[in-house]
Amino acid sequence: FGVAPATADGLLSLRGVLDIPETTETEEARAALDSAILSALEVALGGLEQARQGEGAALRSLLSGHIDAIEALTVRAEADPSREPTVIRERIAEQVRLLMDASANLDASRLHMEAAFLATKADIREEIDRLKTHVASGRVLLAGGGTIGRKLDFLAQEFNRESNTLCSKSNAAAVTAIGLELKAVVDQFREQVQNLE
Repeated sequence: FGVAPATADGLLSLRGVLDIPETTETEEARAALDSAILSALEVALGGLEQARQGEGAALRSLLSGHIDAIEALTVRAEADPSREPTVIRERIAEQVRLLMDASANLDASRLHMEAAFLATKADIREEIDRLKTHVASGRVLLAGGGTIGRKLDFLAQEFNRESNTLCSKSNAAAVTAIGLELKAVVDQFREQVQNLE
């Protein structure tokens, strides 16, 4: 009733609760202990290195698969029939007709400017070429190994930029769909890159 509850430091201070015998360590015993510690450390570090190499190989395989998918989507976008010059010309002519119908008093220079803008917007050749270049760069980085996390992170940003531009420039539903698929693969690529050094 008037006794305070026992505390850990109070219990440990009682004689006999914690006895640490005083020992004298011999030179040989100390050397054996040091050797055992160093040996265990070497084994642990070796295991860590093997685990990291295994994880790196698995990530390399995943990232290579994503790069293959990016390349396949790039090839699909490049081969899409909506990119044919005659199809683009017809689409631009239709859009110009719509502009002329909407504004009877449309200035000829303004019409030329709009047509040039539509033609430029329809051309995704630059994005296709840059995506191909980035795919090749990614393969070189993965083949080289080493500490490539930052380089691949930059590459992921470039892939993302090109896929965004592809989507925004495309005025064909099929190419836009390819661009959206590309963005999804690029996001997966970027997530995996975050696991690298």
